Amino acid sequence: MNDLTLALVQTTLHWEDRTANLSDFDALLPAAQGADVVILPEMFTTGFSMAPERLWEAADGPTRDWLLAQARALDAAVTGSVIVRNSDGQYVNRLYWAQPDGIVLHYDKRHLFRMAGEHEHYAAGSEPLSLMWRGWRIRPLICYDLRFPVWSRATDTDLLLYVANWPAPRRLHWLRLLAARGIENLCYSVGVNRIGDDGKGVPHSGDSVVCDFQGETLLDAESEDGVFHTTLSASALQQYRERFPAWRDADRFTITP
Repeated sequence: MNDLTLALVQTTLHWEDRTANLSDFDALLPAAQGADVVILPEMFTTGFSMAPERLWEAADGPTRDWLLAQARALDAAVTGSVIVRNSDGQYVNRLYWAQPDGIVLHYDKRHLFRMAGEHEHYAAGSEPLSLMWRGWRIRPLICYDLRFPVWSRATDTDLLLYVANWPAPRRLHWLRLLAARGIENLCYSVGVNRIGDDGKGVPHSGDSVVCDFQGETLLDAESEDGVFHTTLSASALQQYRERFPAWRDADRFTITP
């Protein structure tokens, strides 16, 4: 297991404008060269919109193809979420994980943010996604999922990864919960958020961060616009788990649909 380099892409988003957003990311992503994983925010082509009937893409739509092209160009996994209509005709907030070898995995957001009415417009996912990439066990999740430690529970994971449109008024929750998820799972915890106001006037402060297995902040993008790199130490993680094997005492449980 080698070290893993991440590129966190934190920027503003054009409201409900896929073309403009992809153009901006086309300009930003060359700065992610050298990373193993490139992370974009939640609904990075539209902002956190409750108009999926106007903005949806097919499961094999243009943004999936764009992510795969970026993964090949950067020789990295590239991930973020978009609005998709699934095979059942339901709208979902879908995270894609695109790899340079042509593999594309996905995860549909489980916890829908009812305070914005997300549960009224989107169907909830039922299956978590756990994957292996360059020797690392990774579990990607979406925004509101962060508040639910049972769904995030993953003692067999090296990296928990959250893509988000997390509003500025609750930034303290974001920062503390990301640290907590790393501590309780003895893993790295990463959150990538957007900046700027959305089309509803909701402000976003960014605060894209990388926390280690003790909740220490390794990287904080604060409110800056750009691509932010950090490298996760495999040996530090392994050594800490050997010194403090709390994972051996974790409760066993199942989650009902």
